[in-house]
Amino acid sequence: MFPYLGIKNSSTNESKVAVLPVPYDGTSSWLKGADRGPEMLLEASTHIELYDIETSSEFWTVGVHTAAPVIADSVTEMNQKVEASVTKLLDQGLFVATIGGEHSISYGAIKAHAKKYPNLTVLQFDAHTDLREDYEGDPYSHACVMARAQDLGVNIVSVGIRAIDKSELPRIKKTRVFYAHELKKNQNWISELSKVISGNVYITFDLDAFDPSIMPATGTPEPGGLLWDETLEAIKMVTSRANLIGLDIVELMPQENRAPEFLAAKLLYKMLAYKFYGLAAQ
Repeated sequence: MFPYLGIKNSSTNESKVAVLPVPYDGTSSWLKGADRGPEMLLEASTHIELYDIETSSEFWTVGVHTAAPVIADSVTEMNQKVEASVTKLLDQGLFVATIGGEHSISYGAIKAHAKKYPNLTVLQFDAHTDLREDYEGDPYSHACVMARAQDLGVNIVSVGIRAIDKSELPRIKKTRVFYAHELKKNQNWISELSKVISGNVYITFDLDAFDPSIMPATGTPEPGGLLWDETLEAIKMVTSRANLIGLDIVELMPQENRAPEFLAAKLLYKMLAYKFYGLAAQ
């Protein structure tokens, strides 16, 4: 049986959160294994302390339903199934956290949220812009997912970028890209990020946004990435300033070292705690 998030798999009618696993790795172009990411993230989640100090909460008490995993043989089928599954969960009034799998799985989830929420901003944590028109002949590759999101008319803000292809330059909006090397020199970058974040926000979190020193378990571990505390500060800013309406976490490629799986599960816990409980009074 596929694992579920936390200590109890609540039914949809007694939950505020739905977790949708998408174990798909069909378009990865280098290291393979992201299809095992959802299962291992969920398994790691059962070993995390449930009480969150910052928010003085146990997030699972809002009710968390882990849905059946989306299984597909092609990227087209996968996108269609993800969009349909997310739409169904949204229609039931649930906050949906989709977990991959490689980054191509985000398109269907973003599309479903964009239909429900007007003027949507997608906040992308990533090492790569993923704005190629196509990659290896596939316009729905993991390397193209944000280009397809742009085609939906959503606003995109990207954080942690440190690797691009020259062909992506025409699609890049410089005021909405926070390059990793610039963040290292700018202690005020979260404040600057807050100026372009408002309204309804969807977070797509490619785990290669993190530096490989803390997250080596991805298909493309780019050096020079984000660290844990600064990332949480940015997410706290988003949840306090904007309306976080959905999220995904992608590109976990399990290795012998189990710590990255725990980090990915902890990231999901923290994001949900910030969303539903905010910060405890100091």
